Amino acid sequence: MIKLNKTLFSIRQQATKSNALDIYIYDDVEGDSYNWWTGEKTESETSANHIKQVLESNQNATEINLYVNSYGGEVKEGLGIYNQLKRHPAQVNVYIDGFACSIASVIAMAGDKVIMGTNALMMIHHASMGCFGNAEELRKAANDVEVIDQASCSSYLSKAGDKLDETTLKQLLDNQTWLNASQCLEYGLIDEIAGQEDKTIEAAQQRFKQSIQAQIMQVKEPSIDVPEKFATQKSNYELLRQKFMKKEGNN
Repeated sequence: MIKLNKTLFSIRQQATKSNALDIYIYDDVEGDSYNWWTGEKTESETSANHIKQVLESNQNATEINLYVNSYGGEVKEGLGIYNQLKRHPAQVNVYIDGFACSIASVIAMAGDKVIMGTNALMMIHHASMGCFGNAEELRKAANDVEVIDQASCSSYLSKAGDKLDETTLKQLLDNQTWLNASQCLEYGLIDEIAGQEDKTIEAAQQRFKQSIQAQIMQVKEPSIDVPEKFATQKSNYELLRQKFMKKEGNN
């Protein structure tokens, strides 16, 4: 028996853009779950497999808008979602509406353009896992977590470019760091802060206007070089005017 989980993931076609696909990850990122007593399977709508089905059923989408508000979840599912979005030919816009924590922050790195709300937050940390066993098994588990960690790190570094180096990223992960929108922009983890893009455009337009005005002020009227021998000569009009004024003065 299969049943659907609570609505964690919402998909709709935008009314204004028939080729745009909206996706919402507004809860934990998780795979399907099973009840071993009843054999019942609960399908998660935030699983990588579900995303695959959605993208396959919307192959004509040229723009994907992904809205994120999640504490995170399973690394396996998150990496699967990340890679599907990176591989998709559509323009991927990511909007961080609330929290983008843990693996949810990694998913956000798949965006060609990542926009974060002014009061939204991102939290990044090292991967973790629970395990039990003997010393060798625990050592292997620790090594495995480090490999998993590197997968997440590569996603952050790929998005950030030269704004974030491995040393700084490690410090942020070590401290399980919460980042606000301004910090995320500084580290290159997002491209815009919602609402500030309008101010940026306005400022650019003002700078352009000032530049044009400055250029106009620098323009001088062309000067005409008059030969020296004519420079002291008066025009016929001026000579006649002087004679007339002199004659009038004598009368």
